[in-house]
Amino acid sequence: MQSHDRVQVGIVEDDVIMGGSLVQRLNLEGYDPVWWRTGREAISGIGDQRPDVLICDIRLPDMTGEEVFTEALPNLHSTPVLFITAFGDIEQAVRLIRQGADEYVTKPFEMDEFLGRIAHLTNWNPREEEISQRSLGVSKAMRNIEDMLRRIADVESSVLFTGESGSGKEVASRFLHQVSPRKNDPFMAVNCAAIPSELMESELFGHERGAFTGAHERHLGYAERADEGILFLDEVGDLSPTLQSKLLRLVEERDFTRVGGEKHITFKARIVCATNVDLESEVAAGRFREDLFYRINVIPIPIPALREHPEDILALVRGYLSYFATRFRRDVRSMTVTAEEAILAHDWPGNIRELRNRVERAIAIARNPRISVHDLFPDILGADGESEIPTLKEIRDQAEKRHIERVLFITDGQLKAAADMLGVSRTTLWEKMHKLGFSRVEES
Repeated sequence: MQSHDRVQVGIVEDDVIMGGSLVQRLNLEGYDPVWWRTGREAISGIGDQRPDVLICDIRLPDMTGEEVFTEALPNLHSTPVLFITAFGDIEQAVRLIRQGADEYVTKPFEMDEFLGRIAHLTNWNPREEEISQRSLGVSKAMRNIEDMLRRIADVESSVLFTGESGSGKEVASRFLHQVSPRKNDPFMAVNCAAIPSELMESELFGHERGAFTGAHERHLGYAERADEGILFLDEVGDLSPTLQSKLLRLVEERDFTRVGGEKHITFKARIVCATNVDLESEVAAGRFREDLFYRINVIPIPIPALREHPEDILALVRGYLSYFATRFRRDVRSMTVTAEEAILAHDWPGNIRELRNRVERAIAIARNPRISVHDLFPDILGADGESEIPTLKEIRDQAEKRHIERVLFITDGQLKAAADMLGVSRTTLWEKMHKLGFSRVEES
């Protein structure tokens, strides 16, 4: 694959207006578009460029999109293909998908929905990726994790991310991918909890034509499509005993066979797993293989809950504000002071996923240029906009207490050093801590 920092999108489209619009919008969204106006140009370009995803019109001046797909197939490897056409033909769609295409959409289409399909096919959200490529956060906890990921980026060892649901395990694994020598190879994310157990083997390892009823064509699984990149198995604790056994072979032997096949295929990717359950307890209960646990847990990396690194909350919020304001075309770029304080006071039981959800909803329903508390927490506020919400003083006290706790952690509990960092006298700090109800207040 050609070396490039952004996800490369190949476009095969003879319509100048459509092609130009796609190139312009994809550039704005953070992709790297390459545009070919004829089928022959595309076939030649695909071999040279190896795009991360291919968008192809059906009707071209020199050949059909289906002919492009068939001729370029040897160079496409695991590249996802999305066909677009103004002539919706269900039979053609079925035929193309059976031949290995991934998606099929008809013109005209909503650009945001179309971009969502590209993001799904590439397992990459450009705006969120821009955040994660730079840094996982400003807190000491996330900086330590970032340093660890950079240290292990060039080794082959398996990694196991643990932590609560929504805490950012996949974001961390994508960061690992981006800082590793594999960054130009695929990142294949598999949610083990979302795929029915009876389909999981086929999805993970692929199947041969005729392997079972409905298997009309060969299907390449995630393990094969990962190529030399990263195979990310989220919620790995949900795998059935049979799949655990097959995954163990994949990790130990570095090869696999497609369902219904006999040929052994070399597995080239790095295994990265994640779980929100205690796998050691699952091993003790006999629900997870002990040998597999030790194979995937070579480098364990716990991801803290969002409430454990509140220093990162506002930075995440601002990133999501920018992303969703652009996506929804809303002139909303900031929030009120009260809204910020409410965000810092909230416990975030759903972690980063909840934070993202609340910001997205707030921008969708906001009536003013600045996000309010009610936009963020309508479920907590209630109909009157006031019930069950802390007072402004309570919010400020909580935020102040958390900030002092962070500084005390940095200074190892030394009041003088903490006071200097906070810009107050040691006496003022001691009195403030006593007032805020610190369980242990000592002069040091």
